[in-house]
Amino acid sequence: MTRALVIVGAGGFGRETLDVVAALNGASAVPPFRVVGVVDAKPSSVNLTRLRSLGISYLGTEADWFRQGQTADFLVAIGAPAVRSTVTRAFLKAGFTAATAVHPSAGIGADSQIGPGSIICAGVQVSTNVRLGSHVHLNPNVTIGHDTVIHDFVSVNPAAVVSGDVTVQSRTLIGAGAVVLQGLSLGSDSTIGAAACVVRDVPDATTVKGVPAR
Repeated sequence: MTRALVIVGAGGFGRETLDVVAALNGASAVPPFRVVGVVDAKPSSVNLTRLRSLGISYLGTEADWFRQGQTADFLVAIGAPAVRSTVTRAFLKAGFTAATAVHPSAGIGADSQIGPGSIICAGVQVSTNVRLGSHVHLNPNVTIGHDTVIHDFVSVNPAAVVSGDVTVQSRTLIGAGAVVLQGLSLGSDSTIGAAACVVRDVPDATTVKGVPAR
């Protein structure tokens, strides 16, 4: 059954999410989604122009959408984990249901689990016995190793590698091209800089960068 879908976020990742949804629809005999449009609290004029060029409607702010009283699933395509958490809770409180979007080219281990609201982009590889929480973003060409647990609202940016048996707590961001070595733990609300190599555990609410990351 095809379900109505609203994308929350008019920026770059919002449009990347539209690509994931389009690929899913194109790969299915019955398209899983019908995109109603995009919701954003403060879209830039540039991003609105880019949406129009794709033929995608801008539906107004979250409050505007709630007042319309329409029914649709939602995906929050906002890269910042803390902001995504806040916006998601507003949609859930308003009674909306989170969708899940996994690009057809992504490789997902047969015994891995993906929570609702998660967006898995093209070229992602998720190994065996991986647990992804709710509203997780895996950007293009990310690799997640075996037996890893990634909690809610985590963002893993393009081409990052998370090795096996790693735990990533909620609302943490792993930068583009970063590498997290096997068996480590990343605390909640932390930031791993782009191209960093993480060789030891990272406490909560900590930013690390460099090689080795510190």
